[in-house]
Amino acid sequence: MSKLKDMYKTLAEDPFPADLSVRLGEQELVFRKRTWAIDGQVKGLRYGENPDQPAALYELAAGGLSLGGVSFRGPGKGLVSSLSEEHMIQAGKHPGKTNLTDVDNGLNILQYLSAKPAAVILKHNNPCGAAWSEKGGPDALEKAFWSDRIAAFGGAVIMNVPLDKSAAELINSFYFEVVAAPEYEPGAVDILKRRKNLRILHIPGIARLNEFVGQPFLDVKSLADGGLVLQFSFRNAIRTVEDFIPARAEKDGETVTARKPTPAEADDLLFAWAVEAGVSSNSVIFAKDGATASIGTGEQDRVGCVELTIHKAYTKYADRIAFQEKNLSLYELKKQAAAGGEATEYLAEVEKRTAGAKAGLKGSALVSDGFFPFRDGVDVALAQGVAAIAQPGGSIRDFEVIQAVNQADPQAAMVFTGQRSFRH
Repeated sequence: MSKLKDMYKTLAEDPFPADLSVRLGEQELVFRKRTWAIDGQVKGLRYGENPDQPAALYELAAGGLSLGGVSFRGPGKGLVSSLSEEHMIQAGKHPGKTNLTDVDNGLNILQYLSAKPAAVILKHNNPCGAAWSEKGGPDALEKAFWSDRIAAFGGAVIMNVPLDKSAAELINSFYFEVVAAPEYEPGAVDILKRRKNLRILHIPGIARLNEFVGQPFLDVKSLADGGLVLQFSFRNAIRTVEDFIPARAEKDGETVTARKPTPAEADDLLFAWAVEAGVSSNSVIFAKDGATASIGTGEQDRVGCVELTIHKAYTKYADRIAFQEKNLSLYELKKQAAAGGEATEYLAEVEKRTAGAKAGLKGSALVSDGFFPFRDGVDVALAQGVAAIAQPGGSIRDFEVIQAVNQADPQAAMVFTGQRSFRH
């Protein structure tokens, strides 16, 4: 067993060159490999997605790119790729690919949440909890954590405001692998360093994320046959609530329009749509009061994704009750309840409370990264008390989908984004 554990500590051999050039027609991008001196070893990435995959991180160092009249992000705007030893306040060991790509996707989400202090917790390159709050970063972090305490275990925490001691105490009370922030207030790092294996990253560029919004980077997808697909990176078209499009559709000469969201509903839809930019499709997100309530990722059908995301919401909500009141995970409680006694009664109470609150989904907002091909997914969400929905629109059944929210009691709101947010 000890030898099996060693594979996660071993640095893979790095056969990659120090420089990389990419030429697109007459334009050239020049990258340099990032290495760090940690524990007397000058190396780059520890390994790729798995320990037996050598990997390298490259930073854009020179050159520029303009396609179709659009200028791409150029040198000097590095975030994760520009990390140096001084930015690794506590490294522990050389980072692996997944440590850095989780942080990178967190920044991808936070670039659209600069209007308020925000926090996102990621695992396996998907957010498991996210929130923003006018009360400040610590409140946003707490809301993000409790939206899915289970999935947050071993995750990466990224904040868009300086991390203070209260936020550090919350992080230190649980197991995380990475934390990143634009700055750390006095005393915060001392608290975080109590966790010896926690990677603490200082990324000043987080404070400038709003400068990158709307400017794409070259997104490269590698095929199994060695080929490449190049695309402009996703650019969120919904930056304010005014950018949402009224939901309207026509059929057989009849027109239907959906109720407009209230300001609070619109704010939750705006927040959730920003988080959606970092979620693997096929996906939906339930959000309420500036925090995710449940995030569904990577499903094959949309109604199934809605159903599974609701199931997740019930699990996480019940777990939160049990953990906060008894310091037991839901699964530990179920194991104790199997033996009978007080635990059985308490589990029944937790499940009843969860069902009564519909796992916190009453009055929530729902966003979908693609349109609803049928009204079934909408009906399933409305049965949980969803109050407002945002989706791209453009389905041949938009008429029926709008009818679904209009027939709900109370009537739900719906808006279109006019933009799909798939992420494969």
